[in-house]
Amino acid sequence: MVVWVFAGGGESEIRGLMPFLCKTYKHHKFERKSPVRLKPGPHPPVQLGYGRTGKSLAEQMARILRSSLASKERCDLILVIDDLDCHDPNQRRTLFTKAIRSVDGTADIPHDIGFASPELEAWIVAAWDHTIAQDVDFRSCHQAMRQWLATQKSVPFDTPETFSDFDQDKNSCREKLSEAIIESSRHCHAREYYSKALHTARFLKQISPQVVSQKCPLFRAFHIRLSQTQ
Repeated sequence: MVVWVFAGGGESEIRGLMPFLCKTYKHHKFERKSPVRLKPGPHPPVQLGYGRTGKSLAEQMARILRSSLASKERCDLILVIDDLDCHDPNQRRTLFTKAIRSVDGTADIPHDIGFASPELEAWIVAAWDHTIAQDVDFRSCHQAMRQWLATQKSVPFDTPETFSDFDQDKNSCREKLSEAIIESSRHCHAREYYSKALHTARFLKQISPQVVSQKCPLFRAFHIRLSQTQ
């Protein structure tokens, strides 16, 4: 089964998400449609750039789908993965579904929409003992980082998908989980400060979906659906 992958975000998604998908769901052939690295030159393809999420990602998806289908490319499943950023999952699901169905030729192509809530780093937190706690950059201070996150940022380690709440002015979470993790690594003088591009990408390649599923219901639902898709 050929799966076209559309993901929000940037470097961590490019480096880590595809290896995670390919390792975990080996019965699928994944082809990344976004995000795509910008090529050097005076006129880069802006529609393929980093940082797309929500409405911006939906618009980008429609453009890429239209172009790909016009070029006679074909897939068996359209997969969307995006950070929820404290938005309502039903509204976001509707947004992406409408974008897909607005493109001629998609009516007979199944699609699935998965959310990282509030960010991909929730999966890393859920698998803390298998990611940060064992990493060479953090294993000497991971307990201090965990304590700081729990007491200073109220990170719910048993339910990391519920971290923070929606801020109308920011149109996103009031606090970013990834920024809290970065701050904890600085506060606790880690061997290396946490980096989304480096560490999130590294840990995505390592996480066990069974471990993450125990603490992340939105991830669990997406994992079950994709595991059962043939």
